[in-house]
Amino acid sequence: MLALVEQFMDFVCLERGLSPNTHEAYLADLRSFTSYLETHHVATFNAVSRDDVLDYLMSERDRGLSVNSVSRRLVAIKVFLAYLCREGLLDQNVTAVMESPRLWRILPSVLSEREVVRLLEAPIGNTRYALRDRAILECFYGTGMRVSELADLRQGDIHFDSGYIRCRGKGNRVRVVPFGGQARAAVERYLAESRPKFVREGTDDHLFLSYRGRLFSRKGLWKMVKDCARLAGISKSISPHTLRHSFASHLLNNGAPLRVIQEMLGHADIGTTQIYTHIDQGRLRSVHARFHPRA
Repeated sequence: MLALVEQFMDFVCLERGLSPNTHEAYLADLRSFTSYLETHHVATFNAVSRDDVLDYLMSERDRGLSVNSVSRRLVAIKVFLAYLCREGLLDQNVTAVMESPRLWRILPSVLSEREVVRLLEAPIGNTRYALRDRAILECFYGTGMRVSELADLRQGDIHFDSGYIRCRGKGNRVRVVPFGGQARAAVERYLAESRPKFVREGTDDHLFLSYRGRLFSRKGLWKMVKDCARLAGISKSISPHTLRHSFASHLLNNGAPLRVIQEMLGHADIGTTQIYTHIDQGRLRSVHARFHPRA
């Protein structure tokens, strides 16, 4: 079965031109699904039933995967099985009428504004690492960028005069996002005092560098954020995406229009952004109590 997965990945790379990140995600999803089938004694894809797929998705959800990750795995499976049908390698695509598990959607975890302040102040001192990590955290919260977008930033993407950062998002779509005074100050200080100390021979133009002077990986950024959360005494399980969610939620809570938030986040569909309207139910109750004549 793994050989068919590899065959499919070769096909989609040539025919669809997947980005490296999407290719990596599809391959991981299909390897996970294949491993599950083998563990449950399903020897061929022709033997896969709709219940097998549903049981796999539920097991991944129970294992702690986010709704978005589970939905993405279903997409990968559907596209893969459809390919096998077209190639005459599968009799029936049992996922053809399966919809994305929207009912499993959970609200994203966000930090309070006080927790954000504690997190941003976690890198203590004036070492090159503290200055770099502070600049990264300020950029995450100040712009709402995805971890892959921030990792890919180059020095030329920062436009201090106009107060914008140029980043490349999903589907290679380029957008500009504003960044505030504190993020700007943190990045300026990092560039002046910290980044030169990370530069090595052969270092490229990426903005944020690892201790080896290389591109700061997504995994490295995740670890740095978690380490800072621990130092800040934040018990919630957080990631760089938590700062993106917090960015959007705090903008909305302070009156920013949803369409503007959608543009800053780079969401193609306003429906994706609307999830933030459900986060702060306490605020909605207080507004209702204050303004409704029959509250």
